[in-house]
Amino acid sequence: MSESESISLEATRRRLTGKQADTVDRLTRAALLVLARDGFSGMTIRLVAAEAGVATATAYTYFSSKEHLVAEIFWRRLLASPSPASDDPDPTVRVLAELRNIALLVADEQALSGAVTGALLGPDPDVEHLRTRIGIEIRGRIARALGPDADTEVIEWLEMIYAGALVRAGMGYESYSEIADRIERAALRILRPVRAE
Repeated sequence: MSESESISLEATRRRLTGKQADTVDRLTRAALLVLARDGFSGMTIRLVAAEAGVATATAYTYFSSKEHLVAEIFWRRLLASPSPASDDPDPTVRVLAELRNIALLVADEQALSGAVTGALLGPDPDVEHLRTRIGIEIRGRIARALGPDADTEVIEWLEMIYAGALVRAGMGYESYSEIADRIERAALRILRPVRAE
């Protein structure tokens, strides 16, 4: 396993051996089952550990809270989701594809998508660490899609649109597919502003 692969599989609290990585994978898969069955409000680390066949104390060595566990699931999904391959010369097309891809990352899993917003907003230091890593990854994807001469302010505006839209979806105001469309329309306002006649 290369250094970059081991870092991408690293849990928030430690680097993982093969056996530890297997335990974390079992816990994240079990968390999805518990979320689907009991919802985020009913989910506990104890329930996830039992579903995974892992001691609760062991689960807590990897995840400090259920918010941390859900944030880890989202982080892993983001890393596993390749940037949309686009050779389009128009950076707007590339950015819109990237934002849509990220917005729809958990759209098909209602329990997970609802949990992600609340989890990522939590004050847990391990969540904060993952939130930073997720933000850096998303910023990098937007910047790469815009190209080497990307305006930092435009990147920040696009990040705000994305983050605000996902909070809106997480609150249940719109579906994730509706939010992906809304992100696209808002991003177009920034990338291709309507010119006054």
